[in-house]
Amino acid sequence: MASANFLYAICICFSFLVLSSATTVTHDGRAIKINGTRRILISGSIHYPRSTPEMWPDLIKKAKEGGLDAIETYVFWNAHEPERRKYDFTGNLDLFRFIKAIQAEGLFAILRIGPYVCAEWNYGGFPVWLHNRPGIQFRTANEVFMDEMQGFTEEIVLLAKQQQLFASQGGPIILAQIENEYGNIMSAYGAGGKAYINWCANMANSLDIGVPWIMCQQDDAPQPMINTCNGWYCDQFTPNNPNSPKMWTENWTGWFKGWGGKDPHRTAEDLAFAVARFFQTGGTLQNYYMYHGGTNFGRTAGGPYITTSYDYDAPLNEYGNLNQPKYGHLKQLHAVLHSMEYTLTHGDISTINYDNAVTATIYASEKGSSCFLSNANSTTDATIVFQYLEYKIPAWSVSILPDCKNVAYNTAKVTTQTTTMVNQKTTSFFDWSWRPEDVNSTIVLGSGDFSADQLLDQKIFNDSSDYLWHMTSVDLKKDDPIWTDDMSLRINGTGHVLHAFVNGEIVGSQWRKNDLFEKSIKLKQGRNLITILSSTVGLQNYGARFDLGPTGIPGPVELVGRKNDETIIKDLSSGNWTYRVGLQGLNQTVVDNNIMYNLNLPETFKWQDKDLPFFTMMTWYKGTFKTPSGNDPVVLDMLGMEKGLAWVNGYSIGRYWPSILADDDDCTEKCDYRGAYNNNKCLTNCGKPSQRVYHIPRSFLKNDPNATNTLVLFEEFGGSPFFITLQTVTVGKVSGRGNEGDTIELSCYGKPISAIQFASFGDPQRTSNGSFEKGSCEGSKDALSIAQKACVGKETCAIKVSADVFGCTNCEEGVENSLAVEALC
Repeated sequence: MASANFLYAICICFSFLVLSSATTVTHDGRAIKINGTRRILISGSIHYPRSTPEMWPDLIKKAKEGGLDAIETYVFWNAHEPERRKYDFTGNLDLFRFIKAIQAEGLFAILRIGPYVCAEWNYGGFPVWLHNRPGIQFRTANEVFMDEMQGFTEEIVLLAKQQQLFASQGGPIILAQIENEYGNIMSAYGAGGKAYINWCANMANSLDIGVPWIMCQQDDAPQPMINTCNGWYCDQFTPNNPNSPKMWTENWTGWFKGWGGKDPHRTAEDLAFAVARFFQTGGTLQNYYMYHGGTNFGRTAGGPYITTSYDYDAPLNEYGNLNQPKYGHLKQLHAVLHSMEYTLTHGDISTINYDNAVTATIYASEKGSSCFLSNANSTTDATIVFQYLEYKIPAWSVSILPDCKNVAYNTAKVTTQTTTMVNQKTTSFFDWSWRPEDVNSTIVLGSGDFSADQLLDQKIFNDSSDYLWHMTSVDLKKDDPIWTDDMSLRINGTGHVLHAFVNGEIVGSQWRKNDLFEKSIKLKQGRNLITILSSTVGLQNYGARFDLGPTGIPGPVELVGRKNDETIIKDLSSGNWTYRVGLQGLNQTVVDNNIMYNLNLPETFKWQDKDLPFFTMMTWYKGTFKTPSGNDPVVLDMLGMEKGLAWVNGYSIGRYWPSILADDDDCTEKCDYRGAYNNNKCLTNCGKPSQRVYHIPRSFLKNDPNATNTLVLFEEFGGSPFFITLQTVTVGKVSGRGNEGDTIELSCYGKPISAIQFASFGDPQRTSNGSFEKGSCEGSKDALSIAQKACVGKETCAIKVSADVFGCTNCEEGVENSLAVEALC
């Protein structure tokens, strides 16, 4: 009995400890409340599968140092349940390890379970086997779909509860999301859509996770769901319930990039303006989408035609480096907003409207007041008198006054350094070998794995490969009506990629076009083999009923004959078709979670060292190389290659396609931050490859500098590996600009500043390429030598912007003195 009492006491004690560490998360109309206290919460999206477990701690640490309170992530259903009821949480799919890494850094987590995610992710995050479930209809009141969706949602919640990851259990998760941006497309589903969203709310609420649920872009979200906003600007958003706080789940820091597309950018000034306006108008929780975009490893990119890089012009770039000045400019904003937390969440709000879209907002509480002065005019600066003091507010900016007197921050005045990264070639070289993809059995013999008397949608094969071979034969005699000297093969594809072969010879390829493929062909008497290889480039991820869009070759596939102004068509679509999924080279390996095992392949896949081919379709290449020294990110410059897949030491680094170029117009020499932003406003990289370099995470490489790494490429179109180089990404140049009274801080992040390239005090001007040049006036002292003395040889330096340091200027009255410095690392 004594022993039992002792164990009972231990259990009571343990239960008390668990309960005492629990965090209570509630809300009212003003804010999310943590343990009863209203909070200003600034969050950023980092998607665990778009980086590696080895990268997570550094990414999360930098996010915290950047002033974030929380990390937001989607949960990717197709990654975790690639086969029905077979789950995968290994490697970079270890969601719970990721959440624990967030907790270890003292941050909160926001879990967007969805399980539809959009996210430019393959098929919007839905597993393709879901499409093949009998009787299913996605995202509507359909029992088959709802059963599967509920099953996955319950699995995630159960596993999170088992590891005590919800705040109610002492974990970091303070909010969870069900569904995702459904309000954007709900009307297409009619009454079934409304019934479905109500079911979603009831199902989620029944899971009893102890923290609030949110629904983004869902104006009619049923209680107790909190509806939230996504977009470039959410200052005008109003929740659908007075007890719901104003929350912004996706503030787009940039935009994604497509194959054939340019590089989109969003300026630090405009992003900060959007954030400040949101908090000025009553917002208390906002999330950056993305804070770190990362990489679409393997075949995870959606689309179609979304690149492997998912950099997103985020505050942390694809490799995890600081994207300056965006990172630092936002960090300063976060510090100012956090200093005003009590007044923003408790103060009475009043607004003064001036002319030309200028407003002043006052938050007044018993502990003091805080103010915002906003100028939403996109061209005209403003000067106003506010509380007996005069303030100048640049166009498209917000000044923040924590004490309603002194400006602590203006969104248009960037004092953080700008960092220019450069790629440096390493001393590593590739020792190449090769082998052909075995295509003869398909394009010559027509042998496959199964047959059907119709063209099949590629999703029927559960998206197990980008590649699907379609084969059929046509027996012709000279008296056949279709037989002419002017014949063509016409194929209706889906705008991905297709390659057509007739009797073992390539007749043409086509991509990025939704119009018909048609090429002239020569047929022979007797049996003719027609082979089509369809290659997907990411499945559709957005839109009403996007899951029903055809994939591969929907048809018709036709022979077209022309004779004496008469066109004769022979439809092959309903004939006997033989299919083979994937590539022989891939089928002879084991591919799991984007990892290719068995690099020492059997004799049927023997590598050859001699007569290395180039510009040859369907060719495998293997190169070996040493790991670059240091800690800088490693990338592969794929110059010379066309399109294909790449693996390093068995890990997929994604699709490559350096031969596809961006259009050569509409790029911006100098981006004006003023005025409403959209993803076509500030574009660069015109006429260049959409993506030429590809990230190789350090954890994919061997640590031993004498060890050999293996690169495997499948080249689909035909390229030359001779021009491929291994590179590291490092800081090349840093620059800063500040006005009188500011301090410019420059850092080469562990490297010494080697030289000062430019320095001018007066009115220096930024050039079209982002550098600086002298303006019309300067200080009396030599700014260059002063900056050299302060910075050269140091890893970091600070320079006070002052006429006392640089001498009085000969600038005209009204010109504000400023200092610009450029340093080489």
